[in-house]
Amino acid sequence: MKKLFCFIAAIFKGIWKLISFLRVALLNLLFIGVLVLAYFSFFPQQDPTSEQVEAPKKEALILNLEGPIVEQRTYVNPLDSLSGTLFDKDLPKENVLYDIVSTIRFAATDSSVSGLVLNLKQMPETNLTKLRYIAKAIGEFKANGKPVYAYGDFYNQSQYYLASYADKVLLSPDGAVLLKGYGAYTLYYKDLLEKLDVTTHVFRVGTYKSAVEPFIRNDMSPAAKESATAWLTQLWSAYIDDVSHNRNIDSKAITPSMDEFLAKMKSVNGDLAELSKQVGLVDQLMTRQQAMTFMRSKFGGTVKNGYNGISYYRYKEKVTQPIANTADKIAVVVASGTILDGDQPKGSVGGDSMARLLQQARLDDNIKAVVLRVDSPGGSAFASEIIRNEIEALKKAGKPVVVSMSSLAASGGYWISMSADKIIAQPTTLTGSIGIFGIITTFEKSLNKLGVNTDGIGTSPFSGVGLTNGLSKGAAEAMQMGIEHGYHRFISLVGKNRGIKVADVDKIAQGRVWTGQDAMKRGLVDQMGDFDDAINEAAQLAKIKSYNLTWIDKPLTPTQQMLQDLFSSMDASLGNPLSQWLPDALKPAAAQISQSADLLNSLNDPKGYYSFCLTCEAN
Repeated sequence: MKKLFCFIAAIFKGIWKLISFLRVALLNLLFIGVLVLAYFSFFPQQDPTSEQVEAPKKEALILNLEGPIVEQRTYVNPLDSLSGTLFDKDLPKENVLYDIVSTIRFAATDSSVSGLVLNLKQMPETNLTKLRYIAKAIGEFKANGKPVYAYGDFYNQSQYYLASYADKVLLSPDGAVLLKGYGAYTLYYKDLLEKLDVTTHVFRVGTYKSAVEPFIRNDMSPAAKESATAWLTQLWSAYIDDVSHNRNIDSKAITPSMDEFLAKMKSVNGDLAELSKQVGLVDQLMTRQQAMTFMRSKFGGTVKNGYNGISYYRYKEKVTQPIANTADKIAVVVASGTILDGDQPKGSVGGDSMARLLQQARLDDNIKAVVLRVDSPGGSAFASEIIRNEIEALKKAGKPVVVSMSSLAASGGYWISMSADKIIAQPTTLTGSIGIFGIITTFEKSLNKLGVNTDGIGTSPFSGVGLTNGLSKGAAEAMQMGIEHGYHRFISLVGKNRGIKVADVDKIAQGRVWTGQDAMKRGLVDQMGDFDDAINEAAQLAKIKSYNLTWIDKPLTPTQQMLQDLFSSMDASLGNPLSQWLPDALKPAAAQISQSADLLNSLNDPKGYYSFCLTCEAN
C-alpha cells in the first residue's frame, strides 16, 4: 500500500513539475516576445514596397494610413495584442481623426515637408463625415503651395474620396476605382428564432424605430426604408458633389445607370483602369516603378532608396501642439461608441465613467468651456440621462457646453447632446432617431421542446419572469407602459432644451434618422460645422480669446500606462479572433451577426429601456 501511495505521489509530483515547466516556459516566451516587439517599436522597419526613406532635409509626408479612423483610441490589453501578433498576424492600427488632421496641418507650414503623398491602400472604408475633416486639412496643405499626389493599385470608395483632392491621381494599369455607393443592409432573424423556438418580446415607441426589426421581421419595414432612403441619398449626393467638383467632371459621368456602365465597359473591353481614366477619375495609369520614378522627379531621391519621403507614423512623433501663454482651457471630452450603464472602457460610453470626465471638467477652475465630441448610435436610456445631468451641471457652473457631432449622434447620442448650449453637426452627420425600445429574449419554448421545464413559486407576479419562464401578459403590458413613459420623457426633454413644442417634437421623432442638415431645419441642431467650428464657438461662449485645448480622458492604471507606452507604435485593437479563420467572403455576414449578438449581450440598462440606432450605418 505504501509503495502504491509513493507511486501515485511520484506521478502527481511529475505532473506538477511539468505544469511548472510549461508555466515558466510560456512566461519566458511572452517576455521574449515583449522584448522583440519593443525592439521593433523603437526601431521601426521600413516597408520595402513603399520605397520610403527619411531624408535629412526636404521630404514628402506620406499619408500611409493603416486601420480604422476613430474619434478615440481604444485601449486593449497589450498582452492580448501581443498574442494576436505572435500567433496570428499584426492587428490593425487605430488612427485618431484629430491626430491625422493636426499632423497634416503641422506639415503644411513645416519647411522640411515638400509635399504630400496619399498612399491609402491600407485604409478601410470610413464614414464621409470623418473623411471631410481630413479633406479640409488636405485643402489647407495645398493652399500653402505644396503639391499633393495620390497613387494606388486600387481605390476603394473612401480612399478615392481623399485621393480626389490630390493635384494628380495615379492608378495602376491593372487597377480600378471602386465606387459602389452607399447602402444600409442588415440580416433578419425572425424565421431563425421561430425555428429555434426562441421568443423575442419587443416593446417600442416610434414608427421609424427600426433597431429591433432584425429580431421581429424578415425584411426592412416600409417606414425604415423611407427613412434610410432619405439619408443615404443625401450622403451619396454629398460624396458625388465633392468628387465631381474636385475632379472638374460632370457628376452624371460617375453615377451611370447599369446599362450606361455596361456600355462604357464594353467600349474599353472591360478595362476598369482605362475606364477610370476616360471618365476623369484618374490622371495617369502608372506601374509602381513608373510611379516611383514620378515621385523621385518631384521630391528627389535615388533608384536604390526611393523618393524622399517620411511615413505619417514617423512624422507624427515630430508634431508639437502650440501652447498659448494662458491658464485658460477648453476641455474636449469624447463620447464614442455604444452608451452603456456603469463604468466602461474606451470603445464604449459608460454612464458613470463619462459623467466623471464631465465632472472633472466642471471642478477644474482653469477649464472655461467644454466641447463634447459625440460619435455614438446611443444605447442605455438611463446612462444617457446620467451623462446629460452632468452637462446640465456644467452649464449651471457657468461653463458653456458645445456638442460637436461626428459621423453619428443618434438616439442616446442625441439624448446626451440636447442640453448643450450649442449643437454643431456636419451635413452628413446622422442624428435624431428619437425613440425608445426594450427587448427581452426568452427560451421557455425551446427548453420545453428539449424536455426541460421550469416550475416553482414566488412572492409577487414578477418573481417568475425570466429567460426560462417567459413573460406574462401583465409583465409585458407593464414593460410597454414604461417604454411609452420613457419616450414621452425623451421628447419632453427635447422640447424643453430645444424650445420646440412637445407635439412638434413627436412629429420629427418617432425614431426617424435625420442628416445633420435636415436636423437643423427641424430645430434639432443649431448650425453646420466641424470640430474646429465647435472649438471656436466654445471660446466665444466662454468669452476667451487665448486658450489651450485639453483632452479629458479616462486615466489608465500605472501598469496599463507602462504597457501602452511600450506598445504605442502598434496602436492595435483586438478584433474577433474567430474572424481570422473565416474566408473573406463570409466576414461581412459574420460581422453583422456578431454586431446583432453584441447588441443583445452588451446593452445593460437597469430598466431595459434603450435609445439605440442599429441601422444608422452606411456600407
